[in-house]
Amino acid sequence: MKTRDLVQIGLFAAIICVFAPFSVPVGPIPISLATFAIYLAAAVLGAKKATAATIIYILLGAVGLPVFSSFGSGLGKILGPTGGYIIGFVPLAFIAGYIIDRFDGKKVIIPVALVIGTAVLYAFGTAWFMVQMQKTLYESLMACVIPFLIGDAVKIVAATVISVKLRQYSFAKAV
Repeated sequence: MKTRDLVQIGLFAAIICVFAPFSVPVGPIPISLATFAIYLAAAVLGAKKATAATIIYILLGAVGLPVFSSFGSGLGKILGPTGGYIIGFVPLAFIAGYIIDRFDGKKVIIPVALVIGTAVLYAFGTAWFMVQMQKTLYESLMACVIPFLIGDAVKIVAATVISVKLRQYSFAKAV
């Protein structure tokens, strides 16, 4: 791994850490900017580096830095009802980044890849929530997925537009 790769991973880990704590409570699961930052990382960095940045973010939160939604932190947050979403950020970053890598960052593929990654995130998070809260699938979908569809669509569009611009510059071309 080159120094440039390490800097990009560290930069995007920091971006995720800055964006993620800002959230709006909507029932048991908050609307967070973490997904936006991870969308951006996947679209700009690709699978390996975006996954590494996401894992660093999670580890920083696990050891006590207040980087999770609403400035939360610790293993308790990861093991709690919303922990499946935190863990689900890893496959989101990898899958979306992998698809974008496979299609060489073609503009039309970016939102498709982010939607597929988000579906995997929803699956991890919702299943975890169902087990933790002992809720039915319907109750879990109504609490954990339906309220977030429009917001995540907006974040996907914004991340796509921004990442296309970033990829035009030398920062992203060396990725």
